[in-house]
Parts: sequence; C-alpha cells; structure tokens
Amino acid sequence: MRRSQLIAACVALAVVAGGGAVYVATGTADYVPTAPTPTPAPPRPAALPELGAAAVPSKPGVTAALRRALRDPALGGSVAGLVVDAGTGQTLFDEGADSSIAPASTLKLLTAAAAIDSLGADARLTTSVVRAGRTLYLVGGGDVTLSASAGRGYPPAASLVALARRTASAVAAVTGPLRLRYDVSAWRGQQLAPGWNAGYFSGGDVSRLVPLEVDEGRLQPDAPDRTTTPAAEAARLFAAALHVRGVTVHGSPAPAVAPPAAVDVASVSSAPLAALVQRLLTVSDNDLAEALGRDVAAHEGEPATFAGAAAALTRRLVGLGVPMQGVHLYDASGLSHRDRLTPRALVAVLRLAATSGSRLAAVLEGLPVGAASGTLADRYRHGPARRAAGVVRAKTGTLAGVSALAGQVVDADGDLLLFAFVTDHASVPGPAEEALDRLAARLARCGCP
Repeated sequence: MRRSQLIAACVALAVVAGGGAVYVATGTADYVPTAPTPTPAPPRPAALPELGAAAVPSKPGVTAALRRALRDPALGGSVAGLVVDAGTGQTLFDEGADSSIAPASTLKLLTAAAAIDSLGADARLTTSVVRAGRTLYLVGGGDVTLSASAGRGYPPAASLVALARRTASAVAAVTGPLRLRYDVSAWRGQQLAPGWNAGYFSGGDVSRLVPLEVDEGRLQPDAPDRTTTPAAEAARLFAAALHVRGVTVHGSPAPAVAPPAAVDVASVSSAPLAALVQRLLTVSDNDLAEALGRDVAAHEGEPATFAGAAAALTRRLVGLGVPMQGVHLYDASGLSHRDRLTPRALVAVLRLAATSGSRLAAVLEGLPVGAASGTLADRYRHGPARRAAGVVRAKTGTLAGVSALAGQVVDADGDLLLFAFVTDHASVPGPAEEALDRLAARLARCGCP
C-alpha cells in the first residue's frame, strides 16, 4: 500500500503541476490571481527517500513533530486538528478533532463529495431554449459556468454563442420577429444565506444566486465586479447573439416561466460534474458550490434553496458514513459564518475519496497543489514550508478570524497522510495561512515513528 499510494500521489502531482490546466479565478475569500500563462513550476521539494522497510508513523511521533508549530501565535492559541494514515485509518494526531468550528471554504470538500454521490461524476448541467408559439424561453438549469464565448476557461465551458447558433438553426423556418423570455424558476428562496452579508455581492465573492448566469455574472471575464441582474444580462447577451445570426427578437427579454407545452429548441451542457468539482475545489468557486448544492437539493426532492441544499447535502453525507455530529450547514460554499464542521468530518471525506476508487476521485484531484495551482499557487514558495512545495495538496479556507487547511501529504517515508487543521482565532489571514502551511510541511518532513 505504501508504494502504490506514493506512486499515485506523485503521478497526480505531476499531472496538476505540469499539465498546463488554467482555472478561471473567482472572487472568493480564497482569491486566486489569474494569469494568461501556465502556473510556474513549484520550487523543487526535498527528495523523497528510497522506498523500503520504512518505519510506520506513530501518534506520539506525529504529535511531537507538530507540537511546536501548533503554538504559533498567528493561530491564536486555538487549533483543532486531525491527522490519519490514509491506508489504515489510524489516528496519528488528534487535537479537538470533534470541535464544531467555522470551516470557511473547506466546507466545499463536503459539497463536492455529496454532489458526486448524488448526481454522479458524469452528470452535466444544461441550459436550454424552448418555444411556445412565437416566444422563446431561455431556461436556466444551474450552469453558472456558462460562458459568453466559446473556449474560455478550464474545464471547457458551455457557450452562449453555441446555444444561439443552435437556436437560430432550429427556428430558421419561423418568419418574423420572436419574443424572448428567461426562466429562472429552477431555484427559489432568499439571496442571502444566514451568516452572509451583502458585502459578498459588492465585493465580488459571489454572484446573485440564479440558475441562469453567464461567466458567473462577471461584467468582465476575469474581473471581480458582478452584475446585479445576472439572468437579465444573460438574456440580453443571448438576444444579441441571436440577432447576429439573423433571428430578430422583438422587445426586451423579460422573466417568465416556460409553459409545460413548450417544445425543445436547443441546449448546451456543462463539463461533466467530476471536472466541475475539480474547478470548485482548485479555485474555491463559491458560485459553483452554491449551484451544486441546489442541484443536489432538487435531485433529492428538496427545494432548491439554501435550507434545501443544506438538508440534501447533510443526508447524502450521512449516507456516505461521514460523522456529522457537530456539523451544521447553512450554505454549500462555506461563506456563512454560521457554518460548523469538525476536522473529523473533513478527514472522513478525504479518506472516502482516497479509498473509494474512482467514485470520489475528483475530490482529491481537485485539491490545490502547494506552490503550483489554485489557492495554493502562491503558498509554499518561501520559508520552512518551501520544503513541502509540490507535496502538499489541500483545500484552503479563509474568513474573518478563520483559517483552515485540509488535504493530503506524502511524508518522508512514503506514507500518505490526511489532515485537517482549523483555527477560528486567526487575527491576520496571511500569518495564519503561513502557520498552517508550516504544520503541513512538518508532516511532509516527518517519518515520526
């Protein structure tokens, strides 16, 4: 198991660090700067030793290795954490692993696992056009990755241009102008979850939550500024794309629910859910997290609201065997200050992904890589943590006072360790993140018999 784990981990790291995939940044609390060029290669980590009859890490050894780093003042004197051996499940470190604590964006690990379990790794989100008489209805299906133009981002997004082209072809025989309406009835409820504030919208952390958005409501593709009316803007862009293709739209698009008798005209679909989950975790995409939460809710027979998503996600996670004592969800992204998770729940999801074959593999594949990708691209590049560049893969989490890191690391003897560290006493985000990085780096350097 040790040799196969290390080979799998190193192959996955090579794919992420060297594959040239570029994820579009989102305006999340874990903001990822974007660049048109591939992510630079990470600093070379310390060479791993030859595999052989290496000592198995022990709980006293790992605890001793972490003890000093846990006292870092940047962590506020309060860190809840858990480290386990991925293969055996043996607990190697436990400091408040059952503490119910705000998780920030590490909650997305739970959303990702529940979404794959509920919808399937091959599921796609569809944006469609239907027609009733001389009225076209642009129907939002929750694909917030829908792009205004073709070929943007990774994974490749469905294109509004392609939808307009297919629609124009389908209605070519219809003479005269058509009306355009847009249908956002797939989602319901409030725009603000308990524990959210309106600053999330104005600051670009997340768009207004509707099942019809283009480029996640961004006014410019890679900018944080969002439109206040994402569905209306999507319909406006669609009408303009139809006009270019010879379809005249009479009047301005308006909201309306498509009648049951409307006939299908055209549709476009997102990348498979497995690829969406990788994007969700790599760049910490709040819009996509909330979309997947509502999709799971609808699939599970719950209303597509914050509360419905929380109920559906919780039920799926219980079914997966994730220990949910102390877990209370108010959204799917971790933006809510009321969300509560335990390090034990986070590590349980990671272990499910590490031991369930390909079923939840996208959860691990989407983890950012230290000094190479996503929300860890600019971390593990300096100081003591540099030794773990390219070795640590973890989901980050940052809110006011909260800093979290949950993921996997291959230690000095080739053991695959899973970990979660969370503090809700972080006064300054940067130093707290550096302190968490040093904790993970100590695991990477640890044989810890």
